Parts: sequence; structure tokens; C-alpha cells
Amino acid sequence: MTSQSSALRSTRTAAVIGAGQTGVTAALGLLDAGFDVTLYSDRDQRALRDDVPATGTALEFGETQQAESALGLDTFTGRAPRHTGLSVRIAGPAGEELIGFDGHFDGYAGVAVDTRLKADERLTAFLERGGRFAVEPVTPERLDTIAAATDLTLVATGRGGLSDLFPIDEARTVYARPQRSLLTVTVTGLGFGPDVFAHRSRAGGAHSGFSIFAEQGEAWWGPYLHKDAGPSWAFLGWARPGSEWEKRFAAADSAESAHSIVQQLYRDHIDWDLPEVLSTRTIAEDPHSWLKGAVRPVVRAGVGHTASGHAVAALGDTATAYDPIAGQGAQSGLIQAQRLVAAAAVHDGPFDAEWINRRYAEFLSARGDAANWVTRLFLGDPELAEIGGQLFATAAVDDRFASALVGLLHRPQSFLGVDSLDAAGTFVAEITGQDPAELLARFQPAGRFDRSAYNADEHSSLASR
Repeated sequence: MTSQSSALRSTRTAAVIGAGQTGVTAALGLLDAGFDVTLYSDRDQRALRDDVPATGTALEFGETQQAESALGLDTFTGRAPRHTGLSVRIAGPAGEELIGFDGHFDGYAGVAVDTRLKADERLTAFLERGGRFAVEPVTPERLDTIAAATDLTLVATGRGGLSDLFPIDEARTVYARPQRSLLTVTVTGLGFGPDVFAHRSRAGGAHSGFSIFAEQGEAWWGPYLHKDAGPSWAFLGWARPGSEWEKRFAAADSAESAHSIVQQLYRDHIDWDLPEVLSTRTIAEDPHSWLKGAVRPVVRAGVGHTASGHAVAALGDTATAYDPIAGQGAQSGLIQAQRLVAAAAVHDGPFDAEWINRRYAEFLSARGDAANWVTRLFLGDPELAEIGGQLFATAAVDDRFASALVGLLHRPQSFLGVDSLDAAGTFVAEITGQDPAELLARFQPAGRFDRSAYNADEHSSLASR
């Protein structure tokens, strides 16, 4: 690690605009690589931690944890409750219970960490090591001044504000509007033992639960590390445009109302998980433990130019905004940050538009394009609908393929060439060693999913003894 004095002796300068987890990770990485770094935010450190909601669940798997380790950063795998698999249930247009499978993560575990906690700890380390933190709004005009005086400028402000400096990549951006309305809320009151969600998996609370409804949307529960409450659970729901779920989600205006909406949703649609959901409670000390909104999936150019022509680099959501259904946003942003830091550390020359474009093209090839393709699979994109039907049905038949399918959330690259039913069959055969048609012929609709027998009152009485 670079000490404060060595950071101050640096002859190369960097600026990072935006102090979310991706921006502060890049700033800390560049500081440790010997740059003189200034991090800009329109909020001070306390406000960043306590006055805003977390930006999603930020579930991360092995590749992202490796990127953080390469930067010498805490991956939180020793502090957060761990995800060791994903349990999936799929219902048809009339609510018929069709497909169920339980995939295990092979050789890695996931962790979902409050982005406010992670950013806060990294900002503290950044300041302790000699980084500069400027609390001020950065307008396009101010960015022009910053970029003129800085060797490398990264913009990590997310989907708003300065993102318009980066043209949309029309070839990679396939949606004109958001594909889902989102609702998330973080709760306590539920443990992580084998008795939790035991009807879904023998792993119980170590597996997150994902339910898909053809006409309504998707609902997910998973272990989470909250900045105040510590080990907890997070709900994340996706409502299809025009659905009844979308109307329900729109009514949320507080953590309490969001929680009530989610519990009623499970009473009406997802009763197989209802006992666990009813045992949860909101986090009183954090009024920002919920969020609603919508994300248009967009891929932008990796380089933008200020009014005076200075090249600046897009980072994280500023570069690529993913629908969070496949968990690729936080993961890809951190991987992109690590790759940029590693390349900048050894670069001897200007950080011009050519250099920035080359780094971004490498990232898209190594991760970004595959992450977008897998996200489209889980969104039920019409182009991938038949492929998805084949793959999800096969997962219900073959446990090995179920684990490989949920493993795409960790490493999406192997799915990039799966763009036809024949390619999907080849994908299945490579993983299972079996004839894909024979596997698919063995599929039978679930008929009725197992229901939870979780007894919240029993667990409360045991905890009080």
C-alpha cells in the first residue's frame, strides 16, 4: 500500500467524480498506484453514509471479489452472510407452478453488502492515505476545469448528470425504456440457518430465493450486510411494465410501506415463501433502507469530451447501466475499476481518448458484453425467450446444469455465444455431457411447489431462551 507521503510525492494526477462504491474504489486504487488523487462528491462523508439509500443489493461473486483483492481491498466475505447458491421458482401466465430448481455456486460464494458501508470504509482509507476529498457539485463546466488540470479523469456519477457527455452506443443498447419497475427493502428478523427457506433448498438460508412470474415480474430474497443492522435480508422486486405488480410498487413511500407491499405480494402470489417473509421487520434506525425506481439498460461510449475537448473516462453505471435482475451492475463496475487502475499503473504516456477507448473496449470484450447478454436472458428478452425456456427447463432436470446456469451470474462469459436453440443445446451438452434433447424430454411441470413450514413464533421463543 502507498503511504500518505508517497501519494503526495506523485507526479501523476487523477480525479474521480462520484463517491459511490465504484468511484471511491477507483480513487483508492489509483492512490495506491502512486497517483495524486482528488475524489469529488456533492455530499460529505456522513451524508453519503446516512442520508441516501443503498443503490441496490450489490451482490458480488468470485470474479468481482478477485478484482477487489487485486486492489488490496476487503471483499467482506468474512463479514457478510454468504450466498452459496440460488433457488429458482417459475410460474406461468395464470400462476401455474411450472419450474423449480436449486443451483449451487461452485468454488465461490456471493456476498451482498450495503454500498454505503463499503464506500464509507473505502473513503476513510482514502483520506487516511493522503487522498483529497472535495465536496462540491461538479457541473460540465467544472468538469472541464478539472480535466484540464488532471492527467486522468474518471466520471462515476451514475446514470444522471454527467452521463450525457458519453454518447449512447446504439449497437449495444437494445431497449428504449426501462424493462422493469424496481422495489427494494432491507429487513431483519430472519436468520440464515438450514431451517430458513428449507422448503427451497437443503442449504436453507445460505441460498437466495428467486421467483419468476411470466406476466408480473420477479421477486428475490437474499442475505445482506446492512450498514447499521449488520447481517440482514434484502428483498428486490422487478415489475413488468403495465403489470399489477408495477402499481403496487409505485405506492411505496417509506420503508414501512414498501415492507407492507412486499408482504401482501407474497400473500397474494408467492405463498410458498410466506412464513419467512411475514417474520421480517424493517430497520428502524435507517429510514433509507428502501428504494424504488426504474433503470433503462444503456451502454455508452467509454470516453467523453468536455467543452474544451479534454478526454474523460466513463466508469461503472455512467458507462453501462444494467437492469439489476442478473446482478451485473456493481460487479461490472468494480471489475472495470480494477482493470482501469491496473492499466493506468503501468502506462507511460498520456491518458488520451485512444487510451481510454482501448481500455473500455477490452473491458467490454472481457466482461461487459457478456454481462449484458446474461441480463437479457434473465429479463426474458423476446430474442432469448425460447433459449431461456430450454435452459430453465433443463436446469429443473439436471442439478449440474442448474448450478452452471446460476453460475452465469458469477462468470457470464461462457454464455456470450449462445444466440440460438442449437447453440443452447451445445451449451447444455458441454456442461452435462448428455444429449440436450433427451434431458429436455425428461422435464415435467412442477405442479405445485413445496410450501414453507417455517414457524416464526417457534424461532422467536427459542431465541429468547
